[in-house]
Amino acid sequence: MRASPRPAANQRAPASCAGDGFQVYPRSIAPSILSADFARLGAEVAEVAEVVPTIHVDVMDGHYVPNITLGHPVVASLRQATDRVLDCHLMITDPGTYAPQLVDLGADHVTFHPEVEDDPLALIHRLKDAGASVGVAIKPAHPLSMVTEVLEHVDLLLVMTVEPGFGGQAFLSAAVPKVTEAVTWRAAHGADFRIQVDGGISRATVAEAAAAGAEVLVAGSAVFGATDRAAAVAELLALADAAGGSR
Repeated sequence: MRASPRPAANQRAPASCAGDGFQVYPRSIAPSILSADFARLGAEVAEVAEVVPTIHVDVMDGHYVPNITLGHPVVASLRQATDRVLDCHLMITDPGTYAPQLVDLGADHVTFHPEVEDDPLALIHRLKDAGASVGVAIKPAHPLSMVTEVLEHVDLLLVMTVEPGFGGQAFLSAAVPKVTEAVTWRAAHGADFRIQVDGGISRATVAEAAAAGAEVLVAGSAVFGATDRAAAVAELLALADAAGGSR
């Protein structure tokens, strides 16, 4: 049985079309708890919960990436501590086993890397049947074509702008054209997934990602490294909005 129901992950307003034919979505910041103080994680999340719809949870297994972070107990505890959307990014080799378990514990949204799954589409439908929304992720070196077969079935595309595995890395501008490519692909195919960027998002880089079309911007140290977290979120959103893009 899944934990208490929560809002659909990365909720979006009904899509409308801008003058250039691209669909328009609300933009948001998703603070990544990878940069939070784990000794006071509940309090850290509470400090941002009033100003964001989504909390980004990086799950790493030490196999897909050379790092181990957190898993089932933390997701279950977070579910009891906040009503924000729990957006779990699985950097693991066996999402088919563990993604449904995390949904049962209260994850609202799960993003996985499809190259590790024999049948990514089957997993997508399985997770949706369990009540979650679903995304697929691509690493900086991976082309968009790696996921186009499933894009019409997902709720979110995550474009990594760092190599997955560790927080605090430098933003890789070379990955940004894939965001624009995804915006174009989405419009051409009438799809309605949102586009998320994760990795190195800061005051210096958020405009570049937003201008390319990113709608969900994952920020770790840029939020949790700030003294005033609400002000940090507001500044990132203002910089993103000023840059334009597909909001």
